[in-house]
Amino acid sequence: MRVLRTLVVVTTVAVGSLPTRAQAPDHAAADAWPQFRGSARLTGVSAATVPSSLKLLWQIDTGAPIESSAAIAGGVAYVGNADGKLTALVLADGAVKWTYQAARDGITESSAAVAGGVVYIGDLSGTLHAVEAATGRARWTFKTDGEIKSSPVVAGDRVLVGSYDGSLYAVAVETGRLLWKYRTNNYVHATPAVVDGVAYFGGCDEVFRGVRLSDGAEVMSIEAGAYTAASPAMAGGRAVFGTFDNDVLSIDLARKTIVWRYRHPTREFPFYSSAAVADGRVYVGGRDKMVHALDAATGQAAWTFQTGARVESSPAVVGGRVFVGSNDGRFYALDAATGRELWRFESGAPFSASPAVADGRIVIADQDGQVYCFG
Repeated sequence: MRVLRTLVVVTTVAVGSLPTRAQAPDHAAADAWPQFRGSARLTGVSAATVPSSLKLLWQIDTGAPIESSAAIAGGVAYVGNADGKLTALVLADGAVKWTYQAARDGITESSAAVAGGVVYIGDLSGTLHAVEAATGRARWTFKTDGEIKSSPVVAGDRVLVGSYDGSLYAVAVETGRLLWKYRTNNYVHATPAVVDGVAYFGGCDEVFRGVRLSDGAEVMSIEAGAYTAASPAMAGGRAVFGTFDNDVLSIDLARKTIVWRYRHPTREFPFYSSAAVADGRVYVGGRDKMVHALDAATGQAAWTFQTGARVESSPAVVGGRVFVGSNDGRFYALDAATGRELWRFESGAPFSASPAVADGRIVIADQDGQVYCFG
């Protein structure tokens, strides 16, 4: 195990269900972060509150690199690693509750979703796993024809997940039976967002789509103009996401039009990080080594924050603070209004996973396989 690690406090930090087919919450509840980005709208916002002075509460070595972001439900954090292990950790002290072995190919960006006492996660063999949250025993598996890097989203009686076979799938939460399959023209890397009975996602075929939950029928499609791996954040009737053409888009869902595009005037790099949207601002990491804050209405830059490497971690916004990891090996807290650095933790290994927030604690993992809990 590596010797740890530096915790640097610049100043104090204050940090402040599940989706249904009709309506998804705007943010994660204070006591849970049950899926990637916290809620089915993928806004990356939590109603939680964490202590004004953060400290490392516990640290666990899972034994293999982690790019999967944690989910938290019922006082347990769930995280996958590159050895294909899904580990359940007691949020209070980091004790291992159970470990479930998925494919040896590994779990990469696919992050767990928890609903109804079941944990869902995808792996690089193309398998979606449903695992009992209490015991870690397999309930069912569903096989696609490509890698799964998309994170599952539970919407009512179905779980949605994208695959590198080019399809978005809906399968029954109870049995894993295929309900429908929507085919695109390239990989589906992004996690779908769910709003008002529609799943929205961008694709590697450069098209942003809306697909009806009930039957998989397409209800909208719009040319995004670029390969898209980032997942859309849904707020104010718009979808916001970055592309590999070095821009961030805001799409009006009702008008089915692109409202604005943001591109940094001098540093043109792809956006792999998924955006967070809170209080009229969009927060997103870039491969230009920066965190960008944009006006949600206009796309105008409010501030940028420079890190030492790519920012592929997706920000979480809590109580007026933006929490985000960087490949420079640091986990940052920034003032949401100004972009001023408030706090950092140095692990020495890249943070490409995203933070999860619940019950006054923040959980994030790094590429050395370490899971950290702050509170």
